[in-house]
Amino acid sequence: MDSTPENVSPPTPPAVPPPLAPGAFHPAPKEKTWLQKMLAPLGVVGVMLVKFLGPVLKFGLVFLKLGWPFLKTGGSMLFMIWVYAQMFGAWFAWGFVILIFIHECGHLIVAKYFGLRVGWPVFIPFMGAFIALKEAPRNAWIEACVGIGGPAFGTMAAAGCEVIYLATGNPMYRALAYTGFFLNLFNLIPLGQMDGGRIATAISPWLWLIGFVILIGYAIYVFSNQLATARTGIMLVFIIILALPRLFSLFRRRSAAEQRFFEISAPQRLIMAVMYFGLIALLVFGMGQTFISNEV
Repeated sequence: MDSTPENVSPPTPPAVPPPLAPGAFHPAPKEKTWLQKMLAPLGVVGVMLVKFLGPVLKFGLVFLKLGWPFLKTGGSMLFMIWVYAQMFGAWFAWGFVILIFIHECGHLIVAKYFGLRVGWPVFIPFMGAFIALKEAPRNAWIEACVGIGGPAFGTMAAAGCEVIYLATGNPMYRALAYTGFFLNLFNLIPLGQMDGGRIATAISPWLWLIGFVILIGYAIYVFSNQLATARTGIMLVFIIILALPRLFSLFRRRSAAEQRFFEISAPQRLIMAVMYFGLIALLVFGMGQTFISNEV
């Protein structure tokens, strides 16, 4: 028998509160000022610029990063050509700077062969060009190889100018050949940071003293015969000053790291000596051959 009372109704569910009216907890937005109304379109334009010009700016930054070495080398190269064109004419200036560029490429290629990180050539009027070694050579053999790479390539470039002269009879190419032979020979003076000074590290650092005497004698000859312009005199003095720290290092005790740097095998010393003095003899011969009919 069912005991549930018939007159008892089921419990009433609790009433659901009505949804909160908008703005019950958030104040109504304030009306924009005239300045905000004016700046709003500018904000939209800014967002659009970022959206559409962002990829362009990113590409520009990447291009600048990758293209900066070319701009640095090419820009300094063109400036150097312009400077020398005012003095010797455009065609000779182009040939002269290209000879220097080939010389520097010799350093660059050899340094890359040994895995060294180097910068692209930078040209400086009246001083030549240089490549920045971003890491030091591990030993005297590598430093000497990098040092002789430039004069070796430069000698081939100068010889190429002589070949063009023999084929065309244009005296400008013989003048370029003579200039190239002379500059590469000058760079082989075994002193300081010059190419010859770097090569001497693998033969005997005491060659730096001989190089110092040679450069001092050359400077005296140039000045006594009034062959030096102000630029030449400044360059010679600058080279001598830069060479002094290495000269002084000959008379102090070497550290263990320095001892390891100069430790190379006897065959390597012999090979470098043969290449060095052989290249000097070749350059002297080239100067003699091209000086005879040097007309420019």
